[in-house]
Amino acid sequence: MAKGTRRHSSIASITKRVNRIVGMVISTLEVSVLVFCVAALAVLLIANVFARTFFQSIYFAEEVSTFLVMLLTFTGLSYGVRRARHIRMGAFLDQMPPKMEKVFIIIISVVSAIVMAVMAWASWLYLQNAMNMEHMTPALRVPRWTFYVIIPIGFTLAAVQFLRTVIKNIVEPEPWLSPDQKSEYEDEDIVGGGQ
Repeated sequence: MAKGTRRHSSIASITKRVNRIVGMVISTLEVSVLVFCVAALAVLLIANVFARTFFQSIYFAEEVSTFLVMLLTFTGLSYGVRRARHIRMGAFLDQMPPKMEKVFIIIISVVSAIVMAVMAWASWLYLQNAMNMEHMTPALRVPRWTFYVIIPIGFTLAAVQFLRTVIKNIVEPEPWLSPDQKSEYEDEDIVGGGQ
């Protein structure tokens, strides 16, 4: 009996470590991409305003900003799942006992991971179709499919984050909304409320 308990705790420990390492790698990637996209968008759009006012508009600004917004959106999808900032029924879950809440979180995360995986597959097929069409962007003259590469990657990263949530809820005793966000009732201060 002690050997089985020791083996279970060893597997749980390894699973926690692997889950944490995968989380750190994805987190570093996400934050780096998000910071780069926001900074690049700001610089590009401000430079384009000055260029349009004093000289002539930057000819590739629209295409590059479209790509950056797509990159920001689909990287932000994974980031939102990891930080539990996606749409959820928080009031519904807050009313449940912790064990029932954990079961619901696991079910929701499994279904969400499946949906994200299906979307990743569908977007991969769309990307392949775009590659076969060989359309070029008007200004930069690069293949249009390069703009779509982030879509299956973003959906896949979101599926991984939902799977990490399932793992976190299996190996931890408390319910977790995401791999990085423990489930706890959030009391928000009402503006103007008395203290």
